[in-house]
Amino acid sequence: MLNNSNPSNSIKLIATDLDGTLLTDDKRIDPSFWEIFDLLTDQGVLFIAASGRQYYKLEEQFERVKDKIIFLAENGTFVRYRGEDLFVNDLDVESARNFVRRGREVRDADIILCGKQSAYIESDYAPFVKDASQYYKRLQRVDDLCQVDDSILKVTLWDHKNAETNSYTHFKAFEQDYKVAVAGDVWLDVTGRTASKGTAIERVQKIFSVGWDQTLIFGDYLNDLDMMGSGWYSYAMKNAHPKILEISRFTTRHDNNNNGVVDTIRELFGLN
Repeated sequence: MLNNSNPSNSIKLIATDLDGTLLTDDKRIDPSFWEIFDLLTDQGVLFIAASGRQYYKLEEQFERVKDKIIFLAENGTFVRYRGEDLFVNDLDVESARNFVRRGREVRDADIILCGKQSAYIESDYAPFVKDASQYYKRLQRVDDLCQVDDSILKVTLWDHKNAETNSYTHFKAFEQDYKVAVAGDVWLDVTGRTASKGTAIERVQKIFSVGWDQTLIFGDYLNDLDMMGSGWYSYAMKNAHPKILEISRFTTRHDNNNNGVVDTIRELFGLN
């Protein structure tokens, strides 16, 4: 039975997307988050940083709480807690290489091959490299992505035009067998069929014996779609993509630039 009248007694797991959700548009975490994080983790609430970002970038961003937070990186393909892998959901090598070859055919797009040890690029186009460096702490330039020797988590395209209207049209045909997610205005991610933020959260729930009705979710974009169904307390950001607003049970009162995540947590836990 749902304890909706007093969420603070029922919520045991909080999962939040980063870009467009917890982070402001200039990629900052509001200082008030750390106070809320410490207070709730001391009460036994688990937090998940759920992102398309690389694990090593997440670890850097959450350095002060890295031993307390669960890192759900690369759209759920790599999940770590306290320095240990909870699970890895990688792509087979031939599929990854096939997506690289297809990506090379997309006009106005550059490719990132996202491995467990590093991310890899072929292009030295300066705007692309600069933007990619915001999300990938480990980023290597190689001559041929198809020759990379690493466990491949996902293939990402950085689209100079628009990922939803350009790159996605070239990969839509793969949706029956793989996950193809528009992760932002310029980002398209391709992962294995069972790899997503939603399936990763469900695995975390099983590991820590947390229920769907004990889970609070925050998201804003299309790579958060299935994640929003992973908890009863599903909150679309006020600034979210229309499809996220449509499928979520609730909407935050404030957007990502006005502390929408922390504001909602405070309200639900009576911390105002």
